[in-house]
Amino acid sequence: MKKIFTILFILTLVSCKKEKLENITATAEDPYKKFYGNWVGDFIASVHDTTSNVVYSNKINILIKKIEKNKVFGQSIVAGNSRPLSGEFKKTANGYTFTLIEPGDNKYDGKFEFSIENNILKGTWFSNDKKQHVTQRTYELKKQKFSYNPNAMLPIHEEGYIDYYSLKTDTINTQQIDSVEVAETYYEETYRSASDIITKLNSSTTKLTEKELKNLKKLELEILRNTIYARHGYTFKKKNYRQFFDSVDWYIPVSENVDTELTSLEKANVKLLKRFEKYAEDNYDSFGR
Repeated sequence: MKKIFTILFILTLVSCKKEKLENITATAEDPYKKFYGNWVGDFIASVHDTTSNVVYSNKINILIKKIEKNKVFGQSIVAGNSRPLSGEFKKTANGYTFTLIEPGDNKYDGKFEFSIENNILKGTWFSNDKKQHVTQRTYELKKQKFSYNPNAMLPIHEEGYIDYYSLKTDTINTQQIDSVEVAETYYEETYRSASDIITKLNSSTTKLTEKELKNLKKLELEILRNTIYARHGYTFKKKNYRQFFDSVDWYIPVSENVDTELTSLEKANVKLLKRFEKYAEDNYDSFGR
């Protein structure tokens, strides 16, 4: 009888310890975990210098890493810049409001003010430097998990891919109009473009060959190479490349440097593409906007 009582006592003690441990785990669960991760969307210029050719919209990733008490720590990743964020948040009747600031040692740094309600992060960014071409941007972001997908491809566009930042103005001189000798000069704006070959060749899963690349335009080679980096979440500094990837759903900017993330196949393809880019040429043509 004594032996049975001892066994029951031990089982009760173990059960109590287990229950206590589960309670501690539940209490220690981070209540703000739902906010952590990538909030991704368009970063739209709302106050800017109208005399300058500003980039109206870029894709931004506001990464929330940790919340301790009322302190928030994160990162802003946009247009080739990755900047640490820190600040505070408050609970409101409908959700939460945040004020996060970048360090201030970069001329493009500023302050983010936003709210999170119904799984939408929405707010305004204010530039520290009021002399910048863009001093305010608005954004409405959704939670999006980043994962490397080697099969992610650019979508097919009927008009192809046009580099609207490669404007070249050609001077056209005419000498004869309707059999009448008339001297006239006009200007034509032309842009370089890429065919749908960039939506068919996968530079992350297929070993590219010289035969496949030798007749491609320079822009096509550049896009094939940079699609590799886009799949790994590289944030592009050059607006020539951002224009092709920012509108793609699977693209999430997460890092300024992804070189160590590339596979051996991707590294070999990058090397080959760069070699062909060096000597390739582009054809310029006129396109409507």
